[in-house]
Parts: sequence; C-alpha cells; structure tokens
Amino acid sequence: MRTTRRLAAAVALCLLAAPALAAGDGHGDAHGAPPKPVEPLPVTPRSLPVELVRTLQLLQDRIARGSTQAHLAQRALLGHIESRLLAAEPETWALPENARAGVAFGLAGGGPAVLRRMLDGGRLGEADAPLVLGALAYLEGREREARTLLARFDPREMPASLAGQLALTQAAVLVREAPVRAVALLDLARLLAPGTLVEEGALRRQIFVVAQGGDAQRFETLSIQYLRRFRRSVYAGNFRQRFAAALTRLDFASDGARTAQLERMLDEIEPEGRRDLYLLVARAALDQGRRGTALFAAERAASLAEAESRPAAQARLYRAAALIVAEGRFEEGLDALRSLERGLFAESDAQLLDAALSTARQIRTPAPGSASPSPTVPSPAAPIPAASSPRALPEPAAIGRAQEALARIDRMMDRNAP
Repeated sequence: MRTTRRLAAAVALCLLAAPALAAGDGHGDAHGAPPKPVEPLPVTPRSLPVELVRTLQLLQDRIARGSTQAHLAQRALLGHIESRLLAAEPETWALPENARAGVAFGLAGGGPAVLRRMLDGGRLGEADAPLVLGALAYLEGREREARTLLARFDPREMPASLAGQLALTQAAVLVREAPVRAVALLDLARLLAPGTLVEEGALRRQIFVVAQGGDAQRFETLSIQYLRRFRRSVYAGNFRQRFAAALTRLDFASDGARTAQLERMLDEIEPEGRRDLYLLVARAALDQGRRGTALFAAERAASLAEAESRPAAQARLYRAAALIVAEGRFEEGLDALRSLERGLFAESDAQLLDAALSTARQIRTPAPGSASPSPTVPSPAAPIPAASSPRALPEPAAIGRAQEALARIDRMMDRNAP
C-alpha cells in the first residue's frame, strides 16, 4: 500500500514538471543548452549639435518649473554652445539633424550668429536652407520674409527638439495678420512640447491673444491652466503683470458672474501670490480709470494682507484713490489718504499718493462762479492724474525676483504680440 502511494506521488510530480520541461526554465532550452545572449537594442549616437541643444532645452525646462539657478546659468550655457557650434566644420551642417539643431538653438535664445555661419559654409542641404533662412529672418526682424519661408514647414514633421519651437515662431510672425491661425499654432506648440519652456511660453502668449480677441471663457480656462502648472516659472512675473492689465478690461464690481470668474482663476494660487495679483489689478484699474474694479481688487488684497504690512498699506492707498472719485464717498477716501504715511511706499506708489491728494484738492476747490462749496466729483471713469514721472505697476518682491530678465525668445515674441 505504501509503495503504491509513493508511485502515485512520483507520477504526479512528473506530470506537474512536464510543461516546464517542455517550455524550458528560462536558463536554457529543453535539452539543457545555454541561453542565447540578448542582443542590445540598436542606438544611434547623437551628434554634438543635437546633444548641446538637448542640454540647453533641459536647462530651460527647469526654468519653466521655477529654477532661478537654471535661469542664471542659461546665459553662460548659451555662450558656451554658441562657441562650440561656431567652431564646427562646415560639413557638420550638411546633416539634416545638425541643421535643425542649429535652428532650434537660434530660436531658443541662441541668436543669429550660428545661423549665419551655417549659411556661409555652403554645405546646407537644399531642403534645410529655407528653414535656416526663415529662422534668421525672424531673428533679424524681417517678419514678412520669415512668415513666407517658415510657412513651408510643418512642425509635426520636425524632430522633437525643434517641433514646438517652430510652431511657437510661426505663431509669432502670424499673430498680427491672422490671430486665429496663431492661436492654433500655439495650441500645436503646446501639444508638441508638453511640460517644457516652449509650452509655458506658448500658453502664456495664447492667454493674451484670446483676451485681445474678447474670448473671456477661453481666457479663464487657459489662465487657470497656467496658474496651476506654471505659476512658479521664472517668467510668471511677466505673465502676472500682463494678466492684471487684461483683467482690468472687466468691471468686476458690477457683474457678479465676472467676480466669480476672477476668483476661480486666482484661487489656483497661494494666498500671497493671490494678494499680489489683486494689488496689480487694483493699480492697473486706477491707471485705466476703472474705479469699480480698483475698489473690488483693493478690498480683496486687503483681506489677504497682514494688518501692518506694506501690501496692506498699498491696498488702503488704492482703495482710497478710487473712493475720492466715487459718488458720495469723497470724504471717506480723503480721510484714508491723509492717514497714509508716504514713507511706507515705494517711489511709484508715493507718487500715486501725491497725485491722489492733488486730485482731492482740485475736487474740493469749487469751480469759478459756483455758489456751492461741495466737492465736484469727476466722472468715475476718469483715472487719477499722472504724477510728474511715469508710474510702473507695483512689483512685490516675489514678482520682482521672477522678472530678473526675459530670454531672447520671450522678448522677440513680445515684440510681435498684438
């Protein structure tokens, strides 16, 4: 009986092992032969121009994520790459991947010098020469020529290192004459280069193109996306200044839906950043004569500021400057202005305080022949008179640090903005 049980167990083990023996155990075939070595996947080494441009783009992507160290290092890296590419043999640019890397470098802030050298060498392929000429025309400000030459190329057919940058550049040269087409190209740039400085720049510019066209819904959608994904970008300061100016086109105090729209957008950022944006909106609204918007934004900024801080003083200043031209609230605004200490403010805000007090004195002075000494309040749409020198929007420290400088490509895009 015991022998029968042992035999049955042995048969069962053989049956269980049979499939593994038939298939092999991963260390050899069914006959015990050693496994064949795994062949490595073929990898083509990238050329020096391609590697250098990739290094630059990785650094710039860190800028989009908020690295001020990367931003400071960018200039040195641009100079190093330029010197290496200028020293390259003319035959280097005969290869399409090198020619397109050179174009990507120029459009990413490298400037025109490398592109001129590529053309002087006479080794460019026939298909790449118009691309280099178009990029050079763009960098040298020959917009019409750049538009014609670059229109020949589909960004979707370019390597990843150039595709998004080319779409961004094509949008720049089209935005004046064909803003709808420019918006589509900015969409494409974002699609081709997700998570990069190219996407950050495309989204930032797209917001203001749609704002110029009056598309409030898309302006809100894109702004929320930017504030969620790129609010720490080194170039976010540039965005916030222009964003505040765009917001003042809407009178939030008179439209509850617009107030909710603004709050949805600003709720995407931290309280300190939200406070600073409300201050920017209030100041821009004063300069544009939008009293209701200035009051609304100043009061929201005050609610987010510490009582004795400079931002709180700024909020009180902007609110008071708006109140002196609000019907029935002149005395309230004047008292608030008189309570402010000029030394608390930066020069631009100190000048605003002087201008607001001067305006109040003019309002208090009755017109010649007037029998009534009551204040004559100007139209609510009238801006506070300008001070003796031009005033800039206030720059809180967090925003000022973010605006140390713009990359060349950012300045060139701004030159072509609507």
